Amino acid sequence: MKTLHQSPTEHSFVQNPYPFYEAARAQGPFFHWAEYNLPCTPNAAAVNAIFRDRRFGRAAPPEFAPVIAPHLAPFYEFESRSMLELEPPSHTRLRGLVLRAFTSRRIIALAPEITALTHQLIDALPQGEFDLLPHFAQKLPVIIITRLLGVPEEMAPDLLRWSNAMVSMYMAKRTRAIEDAAIAATRDFTAFMRAYVDERRLEIKRGDLRDDLITHLIAAEEGGERLTTDELISTCILLLNAGHEATVHTIGNGVKAMLENGAQPAIAAPDALTEEILRHDPALHMFTRWVYQDLDVMGQQFKRGDQVGLLLAAANRDPQVYDAPAAFNPVRALHPHASFGAGLHFCVGAPLARLELNISLPILFRRLPNLQLSEAPEYADVYHFHGLKTLRLRA
Repeated sequence: MKTLHQSPTEHSFVQNPYPFYEAARAQGPFFHWAEYNLPCTPNAAAVNAIFRDRRFGRAAPPEFAPVIAPHLAPFYEFESRSMLELEPPSHTRLRGLVLRAFTSRRIIALAPEITALTHQLIDALPQGEFDLLPHFAQKLPVIIITRLLGVPEEMAPDLLRWSNAMVSMYMAKRTRAIEDAAIAATRDFTAFMRAYVDERRLEIKRGDLRDDLITHLIAAEEGGERLTTDELISTCILLLNAGHEATVHTIGNGVKAMLENGAQPAIAAPDALTEEILRHDPALHMFTRWVYQDLDVMGQQFKRGDQVGLLLAAANRDPQVYDAPAAFNPVRALHPHASFGAGLHFCVGAPLARLELNISLPILFRRLPNLQLSEAPEYADVYHFHGLKTLRLRA
């Protein structure tokens, strides 16, 4: 396995990581990323196979569990109950309870709300030049996820602030100041959710039943379906964080790609446009998996306790799968991509993210047919995420 060097915080890489991915692809299915001290794969077949292979998983084998620094204990205590980090049977139980409320019927029913909110946000855009991210891309998904979960909509700014601080723990530029901010956000977010769940329990006892995820999870908890209060809180925080963070970046990256490539006619086929946006420049670029038993993948030997990095954005541009993979082609034939994962941990929020993109982007470009970039967009230093610092436009 060839070792390659690339700082994930170097400015040129942050702005365009794809040349490094292509250099890595030339080394074979796997390479060793020196700065992470991690074997990684840019290969679509390998990424898909590892996602679906139960001999890999998110949780570390017990004897290889990382040592947690004392000051980080509150964050990792929360994370230890997160569905994202669990394996069966705990993952199966929590995911099953979430999916009972996160139904396709409930998601599809949000379409009129997404439509109305999109128009409201466009109506409120500043005159002249504006930054699409804070005025549109951030507000749309966080407001919709609050409605789906049943959290007060006026809490959206706090939720966004807490979420941004918490997800910074997964970024390459992590510092002690970022860690301290994430711990504070974890405590504040948890305290808010605990108080809100207690309040909702009292309201439910008084007969105030609602068709939202928190109400359904409380009912499951009190119905004896083995959902603890701490698990309920962690699940809600995970869904609030994951339910908007990646979508914010995807809207920004997608609008940028459309404006740079003259893709406005593609709004007539929103499904294909959405899938190409998700494939071409996704919000999440790396996901890791632990190895549970010694095995071989495409000639590469792994041992129990190893970790492997799955480079989702590189897999999405694998020429073995896609014709002209670097090109943004919004009428490309639909084909599976890696942006939502696969297998056991396939993103439960994928239908919601797709619906938000399918509805909001065509409305944005129909309402603002002369939309254009007012300055060159710049990506933020947030790897393993990949999203813009600003997206300044004029209509």
